[in-house]
Amino acid sequence: MISKNKIKFITSLQKKNVREQEKLFVIEGDKLVKEFLIANVAIKILVAKPEFLNSLPPELTNIVNDIENVNDNELKQISTLRTPHNALAVVQMPEHEMNISEIINQFCVALDFVQDPGNFGTIIRAAGWFGIKNIVCSMDCVDVYNPKVVQSSMGALLHVNVFYGDLKNLFTTAIKNSVPVFGTMLEGNSIYNQKLDNKGIILLGNESKGISDELIPFITEKIRIPKFSTAKEGIDSLNVGMAASVVFSEFLRKSGKRTD
Repeated sequence: MISKNKIKFITSLQKKNVREQEKLFVIEGDKLVKEFLIANVAIKILVAKPEFLNSLPPELTNIVNDIENVNDNELKQISTLRTPHNALAVVQMPEHEMNISEIINQFCVALDFVQDPGNFGTIIRAAGWFGIKNIVCSMDCVDVYNPKVVQSSMGALLHVNVFYGDLKNLFTTAIKNSVPVFGTMLEGNSIYNQKLDNKGIILLGNESKGISDELIPFITEKIRIPKFSTAKEGIDSLNVGMAASVVFSEFLRKSGKRTD
């Protein structure tokens, strides 16, 4: 039986300030927990029902010091999901410093004031799928370890580095090194007609306000996803998560980088 203090501690990690203080976050779901275990990520606490624990080979359970065998009711007290899965885990946050010179040498993504956790998670997942390793966020973006972001990004967090910092500094360095900054804007050129380099920064803006006025001067290439529908009402834009997937696909298609 899991203790009340441990339940209290795990649920406290739903708050950003506690996550930052403890340098820990929570992942949920059988598949996600298994992927993190296989990747040998530092898992501090594994909380799971007996059937999940019994399904794991010894080499995975042996790397976790604190394993809590729980029932449905106990799991519901900890989970952020309406219908909990069979397992969740408390994970150590990765430690990596942002190296701008390294980041701008390959495709990367910059996010300006993205607030919706679902959108952010979708962007991370799309970046992982298309092999984009780094995302740099403005300081006012939603926290990458927000439970909804973690859930919607799924295992992509294992493959994508997410940083927070001053986007002006990032763009200034990029431009000095002749690295283009592609901004998604309604008045931009169609991405399907745009000449795309083999490196660059893809800038995506806020869900409702778009890219901040203070960042627009740093954009070297304005791009947009053209609308093919003739509908005048009800479809005026794509959300930033959907737009990111389309943009990433076109960039990587034109760059010729494939893994299959």
